[in-house]
Amino acid sequence: MTSTHKGGGPRLGRVGIWTFAFDGRPAGEVRDAAAEIEELGYGTVWFGEGLGRDTVSQAWLLLSATRRITVAAGIANIALRDPISMAAAERSLSEAHPGRYLLGLGGHRVSDAPIQVDGYAVPGRGKAVATMTAYLDAMDAVPLDSPPPRPPYRMLAALGPQMLALAGRRTLGAHSYFVPVEHTALAREIMGPDALLAVEQVVVLDHDLDRAREVAGEHVSSYRGAAPHQIASLRRLGFGEDEIAHGSERLVDAIVAYGGAEAIEKRVRAHVDAGADHVCLQVLTERPGALPLAQWRELSALTAL
Repeated sequence: MTSTHKGGGPRLGRVGIWTFAFDGRPAGEVRDAAAEIEELGYGTVWFGEGLGRDTVSQAWLLLSATRRITVAAGIANIALRDPISMAAAERSLSEAHPGRYLLGLGGHRVSDAPIQVDGYAVPGRGKAVATMTAYLDAMDAVPLDSPPPRPPYRMLAALGPQMLALAGRRTLGAHSYFVPVEHTALAREIMGPDALLAVEQVVVLDHDLDRAREVAGEHVSSYRGAAPHQIASLRRLGFGEDEIAHGSERLVDAIVAYGGAEAIEKRVRAHVDAGADHVCLQVLTERPGALPLAQWRELSALTAL
């Protein structure tokens, strides 16, 4: 397996890092971690957007701390900023760091059960495909005065068939999250051979399988009431209500790769064989919010795939 660079798009590499852990760490610590991720050979560093740093600030921080690695928003919530602001930030980041910034766009639907954090309702968007189409149209229509970079690198957070099709038509492709290998095969079939497909894969690097599975199960359970779009995706893939409600062994094993590095490598290869161009590893440990530096170092051998 080799690194991919489809259609003039960003150089993602075969394996990257995906993390929320930057949000809770001081900026200096984040800079050091990003620089080490780059030196370890990972092709891309992905970060989520929640209630920590906003996506633009986080991207500036990571890009300024590195020289070669692609920095990817996975994803920027379109409900949190006007298309004008997003288009201007995208152009500025891309112009300042040519070829290294990838903007992933997405967000949960307001029609779904609201996502709340400590009683605060996280803003959502309208009907998925129509709202995203309008948002992309608005971004493209903004008459920006800043220096124009090369065409922007964009992907969509996409799980359902219609959003996957839109991702393939209007952007470089799709960034999928909280998905089993079966979804990767489906996404590739829907988008065709030319679209980029970057798949997030949760992993627990721990040879104590009981402990690893406990961490994996807690992660899967945390999405039951907070991520209706991911739950809908699981239903489409044939997971039953009881499996979802109780975090069945089959579901946990499908979503999380756990054990030693060889088990994680096997899952990465399965995604690639199913059609993924890039797999970004979200490493979980028993210390939520801590930077899993030791695990990132051990898993860096996978960048040679």
